[in-house]
Amino acid sequence: MQRVIEVVTTAQMAEADRLAAAGGTPGAVLMDRAGRAVAAVAGRMLDAAGGRRVLVLCGPGNNGGDGYVAAAELRRRGYAADVASTVPVERLRGDAAAAAAAWPGPVGDAAAADPVAHDLVVDALFGAGLSRPLDGAAAVLVERVAAARRPVLAVDLPSGLSGDTGEVLGSPAGAAIRATETVTFFRLKPGHLLMPGRERCGTVTLADIGIDAAVLDAIAPTLFHDGPDLWARHYPKPTAAGHKYTRGHLLTVSGPLPTLGAARLCARGGLRVGAGLVTLASPADALAIHAAHLTAIMLKPFEGPDDLRDILADARKNAVVLGPGLGHGADAPALVAAALAPGDRARAAVLDADALTLFAGRADDLAALVRGAGGPVVVTPHDGEFAKLFAGLDEVLDAPDKVARARAGAARLGAVLVLKGPDTVVAAPDGRAAIAGEDAPWLATAGSGDVLAGMVGGLLAQGMPAFEAAAAAVWLHAAAANHVGPGLISEDLPDALPAVLRALFARDGFR
Repeated sequence: MQRVIEVVTTAQMAEADRLAAAGGTPGAVLMDRAGRAVAAVAGRMLDAAGGRRVLVLCGPGNNGGDGYVAAAELRRRGYAADVASTVPVERLRGDAAAAAAAWPGPVGDAAAADPVAHDLVVDALFGAGLSRPLDGAAAVLVERVAAARRPVLAVDLPSGLSGDTGEVLGSPAGAAIRATETVTFFRLKPGHLLMPGRERCGTVTLADIGIDAAVLDAIAPTLFHDGPDLWARHYPKPTAAGHKYTRGHLLTVSGPLPTLGAARLCARGGLRVGAGLVTLASPADALAIHAAHLTAIMLKPFEGPDDLRDILADARKNAVVLGPGLGHGADAPALVAAALAPGDRARAAVLDADALTLFAGRADDLAALVRGAGGPVVVTPHDGEFAKLFAGLDEVLDAPDKVARARAGAARLGAVLVLKGPDTVVAAPDGRAAIAGEDAPWLATAGSGDVLAGMVGGLLAQGMPAFEAAAAAVWLHAAAANHVGPGLISEDLPDALPAVLRALFARDGFR
């Protein structure tokens, strides 16, 4: 069974609702299904905590309507449900008004509601469609819910967050609910996956409320939740007839003493993810140090751009990674140019770390090299490297959210861009983007990005398309980190990949 991978903006979600109604599923039916889905999760949360009393906070729109339905269903199931609203019921319109009219109990004033007297609070105030910061009584209510320290179930999205960016509206002074769990509908929104929304949503349940997936053809989303269903059909699956030469030859490039470990981490990431051969090109005075740590990875001495070009003249070396531990020596920019220079055969390239900061404030110079490259290029900056690379380009740096920044950067460079972080975004120049699907807090350790760069290179060497290779590497990287867990150091990541890959290949429909 495939996981739902499309991520829709709030405008696209509104269009999906409209298309569903036009196709014969009225809004009232969708609201009823949504409210029942909320009630099911609320009931589970209450049962797990041994609680019975639930406070449902309803706002002025359809999110509030979902809350009224949920409250009625919870009461039917025997829970003690109370409803409090931010607006008088007579001010409600449409489906929300009908849902409120069907609620059999009183409706209190949210300003006087007491979350402390309840075992669970359901936030049905505003949801993903909110476009302005919470203020006045609504902001005070959010603060009171936080002070009560009760579990919170958010309907669609914790109130106060932007559904499109995940930001607290009006930050840094803005107010927003911090939910224990969130129930959303049809497809995830960017705000569920981008920080800080990702953290404020808690556990997210995606409920099917009967909107036909065919509406995606009209909406045409280009943003995805990263995971195997996004890239499985492109993944290089070993065959009995294969051999090391059919799985590609990755070249990783070492910088000078003393920053040698990064290149070795990179090389081992590429080898473990499946590249048939990996060679580490190294300055001659570092060869002995590398040799003391490496066995399956070959070594090749080089002393500058001309030597690197000679090594890459071997067309069998079909992917190269440059940057981890490269340094900012006088030859470094020419090494990047040599790595991107076209050859007799298409060669993919990954630029990370120093290979990017070399071009601080000169993104267009790097873009020119990318345009002349002989194959696809992937760049893997974290936020600091991204800011340095695109310094002076306000149209990139001032884009409204992380997805928009990554897309703008990818388009400017003409390369697939991996903007790393707890909510890593992979973006292609054509506008496709994916947000990391797995939380992996253990990755906050030195060298983990070097391993990721090597993994991207190893998948490119096996012929995987650049966007899919980058997205797959991001997912596998997180899965390897979670396999190891607490105490992870970057050296653990390549050695965790066999177990992760074994589980991946065992997935239904993967082979």
